[in-house]
Amino acid sequence: MAWIKTIAEDEAEGSVKRQYDAAVKRAGRVFNILKINSLKPDFMRSFLALYQQLMLGPSRLTRAQREMIAVVVSKTNSCHY
Repeated sequence: MAWIKTIAEDEAEGSVKRQYDAAVKRAGRVFNILKINSLKPDFMRSFLALYQQLMLGPSRLTRAQREMIAVVVSKTNSCHY
């Protein structure tokens, strides 16, 4: 497993803290997939915008179908999250 430096939740400031706080409000926690972008807050905002568009934006696929695709891709790539 690769190791990627991240900003811990208790050390977050500014934009990163706001994104972490929003993540906790939205999902009850800050997932590692978000934390890996913490050293580059601009990337974090772009990543979240892309994720929200893919998962919540207009589509002929339901949210459940999109989640199923994400699970299959993660499993295929041996991701454990």
